[in-house]
Amino acid sequence: MKIERLIGIITILQQQKRVTAPYLAEKFEVSRRTINRDIDDICKAGIPIVTTQGVNGGISIMEGFSLDTTVFTEQELTAIFTGLKSLDSVSNSASAEKLAQKIGGNSAIKLADNMIIDLSSFYKDDLALKIDVIKPAMKESKCISFHYCYPKGETDKLIEPHLIVFKWSDWYVFGFCKARQDFRMYKLRRLWDLQITDESYTARDIPEEKKQFGSHMTDDYIITAVYDPSVKYRLVEEHGHACFTVQEDGKLYTEWGFTTQKGALEWFLSFGAKVKVLEPPEMVELIKSTLDEIKKQYET
Repeated sequence: MKIERLIGIITILQQQKRVTAPYLAEKFEVSRRTINRDIDDICKAGIPIVTTQGVNGGISIMEGFSLDTTVFTEQELTAIFTGLKSLDSVSNSASAEKLAQKIGGNSAIKLADNMIIDLSSFYKDDLALKIDVIKPAMKESKCISFHYCYPKGETDKLIEPHLIVFKWSDWYVFGFCKARQDFRMYKLRRLWDLQITDESYTARDIPEEKKQFGSHMTDDYIITAVYDPSVKYRLVEEHGHACFTVQEDGKLYTEWGFTTQKGALEWFLSFGAKVKVLEPPEMVELIKSTLDEIKKQYET
């Protein structure tokens, strides 16, 4: 939270011109010694801070020095508070709310209240607990272990956690798998029995190609299909309002690329009788055979 405290101190100095060390210590709930160290860090960052003694003394930014008049505009503070509030949705604390109150940007806080970003999906309590385990593990450079469930089965994993990632509307831990000797992404909702181990690690340089999460996933498996107009909302939600052509009979014609045949099968089956796949022939046959297997389960 140090960087957030430094931001708060700079903002207060811009707004109030001069404050005392005890005032800042009380506002940020730290010692005067910590505030003094923070002031030194701010000076090292290039912002000249002046301290004066006496009745009207205190801490202030050097007269005549300005960072575009204000360090943070109202719009910038709004963006900061909105981002922090979104992280509160996957945390058991209310750090953004506390920081906003300390900084005192009331107008920005009010504007930030106009946007709600909930990153917690449907399992906030479980998600927050997992993130609360992974974060200190990364800070202390400790490996984590967990049981993982994925399409090929279940397994126990031991990884060096490097990043917590929110992508594709879900949360992942990105780390170096000890067994695979490579970087991997693991979906948090698929893992349990998460623990910090005693095994330490040295942070590795992440190859640039590994930072492009999902770049290996292509969508060159082209499938054409027609959908019932009643499911138009799902097509728009997935690919946008211009992703289909309306036929004379009102059906919605699509020609999309999918990453895998399995993923495409799951997508089409989720529509039941509201879709008909036209091409390629092997996809049509796969859907038919899958439906036959489903039918057999209800005939016994």
